[in-house]
Amino acid sequence: MEITIGIEMRDEYKRLEVAKGALKFVRDFMLVKPGENVVINYDTCIDERVVKALAEAVYAIDGVPSVIYTPTGTGFYAQSKPPAPLAAAVCSADVWIELAYAPIMHGEAYRQAVDVNGARYICATGLDVEMLVNCITKIDIDKVIELGEYFKARIERTEEIVVTTKQGTNLRGKMGGRKVRHSGIKAKEKGYPVMMPGQTSWCPIEETIEGTLVFDGAIFPPESIGALRNPVVLEFKEGRIVDVYGEGHEAKIFKDWLDSFNDPNMYRLAHFSQGFNPGVTKITGRIVEDERVFGCMEFGIGSQGVKVGGAHWNAASHTDGIVLYPTIMLDGELLEKDGVYVDAKAREICRQLGIEGY
Repeated sequence: MEITIGIEMRDEYKRLEVAKGALKFVRDFMLVKPGENVVINYDTCIDERVVKALAEAVYAIDGVPSVIYTPTGTGFYAQSKPPAPLAAAVCSADVWIELAYAPIMHGEAYRQAVDVNGARYICATGLDVEMLVNCITKIDIDKVIELGEYFKARIERTEEIVVTTKQGTNLRGKMGGRKVRHSGIKAKEKGYPVMMPGQTSWCPIEETIEGTLVFDGAIFPPESIGALRNPVVLEFKEGRIVDVYGEGHEAKIFKDWLDSFNDPNMYRLAHFSQGFNPGVTKITGRIVEDERVFGCMEFGIGSQGVKVGGAHWNAASHTDGIVLYPTIMLDGELLEKDGVYVDAKAREICRQLGIEGY
């Protein structure tokens, strides 16, 4: 007799794992303290089991949860005018947990809440049961942060970064002394936005970014793409997209989406990112999870946030694409080959994390 598990439609699906993950999320990662005002916003596309678990966890450690539910908006990452009660609420939050499928990150309310008022913010767009369990419940948060801190220090010592793949990516850029943002750290600092564990980000000097970038894992937004069936190829000259093509329909959808904004900044490469969350082993179509597939690279296009440490600009929107099984060269030295870290220190931390193959 074959027994099937993992029927996600059931309300109690992974209930205990979700409860554990929610507590780790708010207590050990967002560092919610008694009496703090915690705003959790979500929309009509979000798994309410996760919303409920997070709110209960905040309350259990004597935080003050406020949950705001809105229709799913348009203009991903750049809603200039979110509902007024939502904008007002986040501007008075000590901690802001954004779950909305159409987040308002990069918009004016975000800038007021985070950059001006100092909210400790996390973008966890699309967080559902599986993502919470994979990205939080299953992992040793402190050890994953240790791996990210090593990557940060190693890349900051680098002048030229080259990323290649067997699919055709061959993209390079020069750091020029720029810093690396480790976004997957604990929310200790006011006004420092964090992301789910397992990601570092940076942008080489924009004018030095040259070559071919092949997205072969996922792209989001636009929402009509998500997990890729066919690679999408982007050609870059001095940090700007000069061509988009591919054999499948996804390339046309993506090009048309970029063109629709009539905004030159939508063709600018905003950041390079590493993904290294050991709980994420495959593309799911949930972009925040996909960005953390262990060993992947992720690249952002469009708006570049201040914290990335680049030239900084606003654009009509922002999109992220995933590159699987990359080879990363740092000044001619291998950090990673075909998705497997070969650097000795990185391999040791991976071994301590219990990752298969290390």
